[in-house]
Amino acid sequence: MAEGRRAPDWAWEEIVLACDLVVRNDWKQLAEDDPQVAELSELLQKMDIHPPEVRGDKFRNTNGVVRKTADIATARPGYQGIKTNGGRRTEEVVTEFITRPDMMHALAASLRSSLAAGEPPDLPRETGYENESEMEGRYLLRLHVYRERNRSLRRRKIDSVLANGGSLACQVCEFDFAQTYGERGQGYIECHHVEPLHVGGEKARSIRELALLCSNCHRMIHTKPPWPTPAELKEIIRQANGRQG
Repeated sequence: MAEGRRAPDWAWEEIVLACDLVVRNDWKQLAEDDPQVAELSELLQKMDIHPPEVRGDKFRNTNGVVRKTADIATARPGYQGIKTNGGRRTEEVVTEFITRPDMMHALAASLRSSLAAGEPPDLPRETGYENESEMEGRYLLRLHVYRERNRSLRRRKIDSVLANGGSLACQVCEFDFAQTYGERGQGYIECHHVEPLHVGGEKARSIRELALLCSNCHRMIHTKPPWPTPAELKEIIRQANGRQG
């Protein structure tokens, strides 16, 4: 940890966790002796969004958390007092909590749950999809892809399909990797959660909730929100082909 270095700017996920507390506190700043402040400080220090070499010696301490809750509380439209300068990212998160409170509280719960379960809170960034800077494209997509990489669930889905005489073909376009690539493509298919995780929340997932998709269809679903279901993507393809014809 770098001594005397200014702590890095708050990331989107960090602000979501802090804003969740402020909203539940009737949009008021939290006090430093509030147990929730100490808990959030500890959680933020566990997250690996910011590497150790850029953290200051006061990185996300309770005082810093309290200041961020002040930024959030004063950024709420209609606030009558003196506003602090929390930055545009803070304002964006505040707006999301105002317009979509249920979903944003669910996102905060997902982050907390991942940390409590010992899962990497800084979810995969190497998805390569577009719109990663948007809310759905950044956090929700990363959360979604992270969950889809659950190897045991994917393996059980594939085994179930094969045991019932099915093929590992894309449920949208029917592409079969084995038919195209031979032995190299044998047994390969991607899995996708049909229900977005921010809708269903944190719960046990079953193989019935997974769809088998080829890489192209999987990427087209995740390209930008709102995310179509596999059935909706299939209809998009049908309509596109109809226009071309």
